[in-house]
Amino acid sequence: MASSVGTTYSFKDLSGALESPAIGDPILFGGYNGIDQIVVTNDTQHGSKMVAADGTVMPVFTAGDGGTVQITCQQTSILHKALLVWLNVLKTQASNGDLSNWANSTMLLRNVVDGSSHLIQGLIPNKIPDKSYAAQGQNIVWTLEACSVTSL
Repeated sequence: MASSVGTTYSFKDLSGALESPAIGDPILFGGYNGIDQIVVTNDTQHGSKMVAADGTVMPVFTAGDGGTVQITCQQTSILHKALLVWLNVLKTQASNGDLSNWANSTMLLRNVVDGSSHLIQGLIPNKIPDKSYAAQGQNIVWTLEACSVTSL
């Protein structure tokens, strides 16, 4: 008897890496390392329409592939520490007048089960995430701006 269940999802099926010439070795991550979730957002609304006063509709195409990546991880995770090093290196370089690496980072996310993937280029760290000091450890959210988000 054939199963009516589709493909099973598991966050552990995610693999990914963030590469930046500023830090050398890539930051590797997947469905582990204290990650709660990764959300990839495309900012550009490609299709829209404009309506004139007489009701004439003009279809519009808007070019662009910008977006954001939000990474939620534990505040004590290896990933948080690696992203903090990455941001601090980029920030120090930029503060010293070297902007060559500021938007020169790339991320590839890939789900090994369903074959979906995202190529994210021109990553820019938004800011150091807010951090809570509480009775129990918390998650923090990294927001990375992206010049290009491509769904492969």
